[in-house]
Amino acid sequence: MIRFNEPDSGASGPQPAPDEEPASGSSSAQWCELGHADWGRYAPEVAQEPFLRGPRRRFRDTWSALRIGLEFARGSRAFAGLPPAVTVFGSARFGEGSPPYESARALGDRLAREGFAVMTGGGPGVMEGANRGAFDAGGLSVGCNITLPEEQEPNPYVKPRIEFRHFFVRKVMLVKHSYAFVAMPGGLGTLDELFEVATLVQSGKVRDFPVIMMGTEYWKPLHDALRATLLARSAISDGDMQRLVLTDDVEHVVQCIRQCAERRFGVLPTARPNTSGVSW
Repeated sequence: MIRFNEPDSGASGPQPAPDEEPASGSSSAQWCELGHADWGRYAPEVAQEPFLRGPRRRFRDTWSALRIGLEFARGSRAFAGLPPAVTVFGSARFGEGSPPYESARALGDRLAREGFAVMTGGGPGVMEGANRGAFDAGGLSVGCNITLPEEQEPNPYVKPRIEFRHFFVRKVMLVKHSYAFVAMPGGLGTLDELFEVATLVQSGKVRDFPVIMMGTEYWKPLHDALRATLLARSAISDGDMQRLVLTDDVEHVVQCIRQCAERRFGVLPTARPNTSGVSW
C-alpha cells in the first residue's frame, strides 16, 4: 500500500498547495524517492499545458477545443496543394558540420530534385539541414514550427512555415501530407515521432508508408533492442520490424521512397532541375 506522509504540523513557513510545483532549487525530498529532483523543471506555460493539466470548467475546455479545431483548419489551409511530401525528423542539437546535419542536407537536396516537398519541424539542427538541402536545390521546403523553452527557433530555409501552439496538432500536420518518413538521429522528440508513425502504420490508421531510420551507427542499438526484446516476446511482429528500414545511404532512401510512391500509391512527383537558391 502506498502511504503519503502528512505535513509536519510543526514546520514553520507556508506549505505548498497539493498541485503546486516545487520552487526552483527546492529539496529533492519534495520529489519522489527515486531521485527525480530535476524532473519536470517548470517551462514557460504553453497552450496545451493548461489543457492537459486536468478537469477544468466546461467553458474553458470547450474554448480550448475550438482553438484546437481552428489550428487544425489553419494548418490544413496553409499546406493545401502541396506536392507529395517527405517528412524528416531529427534533433535540433546537431548543428552544421555534424554528420547528421550534413546527411539531412544531402537527403533534402536529393528529395527536392526528385520532386518531393521536404517537411520538417522547422527548427534548427537536423531539421534545418533537411530544409536547407531542399531550399538550395530549388524545391519546396516546409516547416511546422512550435515554440519551446529551448532550441526551437525557426530556421531560415522554410517557406511556407506555420507556427503551432499544440504538439499534437503539429504532429498531425507532419503526418497528414507525407508519403514517407525519415528519422535522422535525435532525442526524445524524434523517438516520439518515429514510434507514433510506426504505430499508425501498424494499426492501419495511415497507409503503409516507408519509415526509414537513417544513421546506422546511431539507430542500430535501438533496432537490435526492438528485435531482441519486443520481437522475441511477440510484442511486435516480424512485419513491424521489416517496416523500419535501417540505412546510411541517401540514394537508397530516395530510391525506396520514390518506388513506394510510384508503385504502391500511384504518386508521380516531377523531378526538378538544379535551380539553386530559388524558392518554390
